[in-house]
Amino acid sequence: MAADIFVLHVPYRGTGPQLSDLLAGRLDAASVGAPAILQFIKAGKLRCIATGSKERLAILPDVPTVAEQGFPGFEMTQWYGLLAPANLAPAHADKLAVEAARAIKSKEARERLAGDAAEAVGNTPAQFAQFIAQEQGRWKTVVSRAKIKPD
Repeated sequence: MAADIFVLHVPYRGTGPQLSDLLAGRLDAASVGAPAILQFIKAGKLRCIATGSKERLAILPDVPTVAEQGFPGFEMTQWYGLLAPANLAPAHADKLAVEAARAIKSKEARERLAGDAAEAVGNTPAQFAQFIAQEQGRWKTVVSRAKIKPD
């Protein structure tokens, strides 16, 4: 007979306190971005049971995705971007975008990011703005459908 599973949302003020409780055994499970937990997985202190990425992570090839485990369409990934004040002079913003794209495409940056299970994209400011708008739309739908309210 299958046991009932209960999930309780515990709001944390950051990954550090959450990891402390997870490693101390005060939590049974947590959803944490790969860069913060890879060292603990490699050391055998934590067991990764699923990734939220579309495809399996190259650094964790034996760990299935959530979608593979019966939740098709599930994707929840961390992403980072470079933002500047809206009033930054266009010439400065353009130069910053060009140099950031150049840096993120460097061999050193790609190797460092790959070690954290991250992928370097380095697209244009317009593409990044479109991506942010898509993410906002996707999560707005999820929040609305699930009737999620801030704690």
